[in-house]
Amino acid sequence: MGQFDMVKDFFLGISRSRIALVGAMLVTVVTPLLLGYMLVDTLWHVKNPYFGGAVYLLLGPVFLGGLAMIFVGSFIFRGTREVHLFTLEYLRKYFTEPQLFGRLRRNVFLIVLLTSINFTVFSLFLYRAYHYMESTTFCGQFCHKVMNPEFTAYQNGPHSRVTCVECHIGSGADWFVKSKISGARQLLAVVANTYPRPIATPVHGLRPARDTCEKCHRPELFHGDKLVVKNRFLDDEKNSVIHDVLLMKIGSAGDRAQSSHGIHWHVAPENSITYQATDHSRMVIPEVRLKTKDGKEVVFRTPDAEQLLGAASGKAEDREMDCIDCHNRPSHVYLSVEDALDRKLLEGAIPSGLPFIKRQALAAVTAKYPSSEAAQTGIAETLTKWYQANQAELIKQKPQLLAQAISGAQTAYAQNVFPEMNIGWGTYVKQIGHGEDFNIGCFRCHDDRHKSADGRTISADCNTCHTMLAMEEANPSILKTLRGE
Repeated sequence: MGQFDMVKDFFLGISRSRIALVGAMLVTVVTPLLLGYMLVDTLWHVKNPYFGGAVYLLLGPVFLGGLAMIFVGSFIFRGTREVHLFTLEYLRKYFTEPQLFGRLRRNVFLIVLLTSINFTVFSLFLYRAYHYMESTTFCGQFCHKVMNPEFTAYQNGPHSRVTCVECHIGSGADWFVKSKISGARQLLAVVANTYPRPIATPVHGLRPARDTCEKCHRPELFHGDKLVVKNRFLDDEKNSVIHDVLLMKIGSAGDRAQSSHGIHWHVAPENSITYQATDHSRMVIPEVRLKTKDGKEVVFRTPDAEQLLGAASGKAEDREMDCIDCHNRPSHVYLSVEDALDRKLLEGAIPSGLPFIKRQALAAVTAKYPSSEAAQTGIAETLTKWYQANQAELIKQKPQLLAQAISGAQTAYAQNVFPEMNIGWGTYVKQIGHGEDFNIGCFRCHDDRHKSADGRTISADCNTCHTMLAMEEANPSILKTLRGE
């Protein structure tokens, strides 16, 4: 028997199985490419999501599929010739005859080398693929059209330095598996173009909020009140600035305080608050239940609770109140049109010295546009036309003011409105507050309509959550006092 008969038999066995042969060809071609690309990604941390997708979602599965085809083809679909390499008689001969044992070691070395290379590539692939699919780049940019609004809002939110998976998945294998199953379903929806536009919120399948939020935030340690000053701009010629000054009763959820109080009383351990919502968005809450530490339960219901709960046919969501019920957009923050423009004016992105810019920018960004590209063009044309007609001399002297205003208005729109996903101003609302119409947030429950059997109500008194020190004042005296003026 020749020196390389064992190796010849191995490769001959592969060649006699078409499945194994195709698998071997795939592995041979893909291995150097996969290894090289992973090395590049490891050393230089390539941020392009499609580079990672090509490596970890295309080349990687092809490599694994090739290895599987070699195994299946060699052991199951072996063609007309048996692969004697894997029979006991064949191996016994090499181990019992001294003349052939030395050859066996050389031949086994080749097989072990190939196996080691494949195992190394396989291990590196799994490690890098795991980190790629846990990255913010993958979560926010791979499915660009679908996730672009959320990724944009995330980048402008207060948690933009927290990776997506820290909140959406957290620690533990069970939620990791659930997230990947959910992700596979979402990927199929993208491929089939059946995903909702806009994406419905809240996302009911997320990990319980307190499991993730309270790894960083501890509401039981929030004590006292918080001063909040809001600066807003009017739509007059001077874009006049007015101020709201509020003393927010943040309070505490207990622990080192004498008792739970203020806003965070809602999540204190001794107060278990559950409610029933009859719509997906949790905007309609006909029933609220409070269980105190002594075990007593008080049920608050609206006058139409029976009708609403009956219409829900037992499908009303029964939920325990937690962080997300108020802080429903902790990271993916969409601003109202007024807040978005006010923020750009405060930042100087829109020059407040340009007459009537608040009013004209408001008109430009609230017009209906079929696409984001059309919006950028339309905002520029609308502002340019008006200022050339009404402020021609000023624009001629200071053209940079108009250019800056157009850029700022376009940015405010692009950060909050996405026509391709049917997301407009006000599509997503923040529940931490009550809105200008006093119909969201706190007032879903705090409306004086939720009453208990003994006549108690969930109060709608503004002073329950905050004390208003100044409202819509140009120069409030309280600010002068605080600033020492």
